[in-house]
Amino acid sequence: MVQAGRFDPTLPGPENRMRPTGGFDSLGVEALEQAARAPGQWAAIDEIGYLECGSPAYCQAILRLMGSKRLLAAVRKQDLPFLRQLCARPDVFCLDLDRPLGRAGCVVMASGLGRRFGGNKLLAPLGGRPLLSYVLASTDGLFARRVVVTRNPDTAALCRQQGIQTVLHSLPGRSDTIRLGLEAATAEGTLDGCLFCPGDQPLLRRETVAALALCGAAVPDKIWRTAWQGTPGAPVWFPAWSFGELAALSRDQGGGWVLRRHPEQVGLVEASSSAELADVDTREDLQRMQSGYME
Repeated sequence: MVQAGRFDPTLPGPENRMRPTGGFDSLGVEALEQAARAPGQWAAIDEIGYLECGSPAYCQAILRLMGSKRLLAAVRKQDLPFLRQLCARPDVFCLDLDRPLGRAGCVVMASGLGRRFGGNKLLAPLGGRPLLSYVLASTDGLFARRVVVTRNPDTAALCRQQGIQTVLHSLPGRSDTIRLGLEAATAEGTLDGCLFCPGDQPLLRRETVAALALCGAAVPDKIWRTAWQGTPGAPVWFPAWSFGELAALSRDQGGGWVLRRHPEQVGLVEASSSAELADVDTREDLQRMQSGYME
């Protein structure tokens, strides 16, 4: 056993009242070098904080380790030069464990009239449940605010029975759903970003929704969208800086207009299968989904 730090009552409190004793310079550096030589792609450090930053040799060993391994590390929330350098690296994904999803919103877009389907497809049965219920389940409990926007009273009633905030409207444009959803989602405070999720993708997994929100919280300057093998699809997470552009869309414009304006800002989150991105436009789509994926 090597002592890494010693309490020093002369240091100002309440934090950082330990002084490094040299353990990181010796055993710490050696341990990181052994990890770099070990087989496998990953290494883990349970904490990098004040004491670790007191050893320049240990900090350099961390950087060398990152050059040879994928590193999973817990980093303390302290304003220290090395920690700032570490978290600012372009190859680092930072997740705030106190607020892993940040303050994100979700707008479930359910305003389609179902003309190609021949009725309200979102209430059509799939696996014994309404089609919309799958998206409601995959987006549940992940967001600070969640709103369903629809033009169908029966759809609104289903959502309200589950305690989900719902905007029922009769406006004609695609942009109306986006604008009304944003207005409702931000009515009680600002958001870091907002996921726009079609209501007709029943095979979308909760894990994929959470991954989009995590990416939005960790890299909030980017637009994040689901993809399969590099081909983008929906849903899409839009950061707060794009809200003004989304709210100003003309009648027949959708979120794709904002995506095309900022292609360099778009990141992709791979789904687990192409089925997650499949939507239902016709009754044949619903039947194929029932027979191909649900059985």
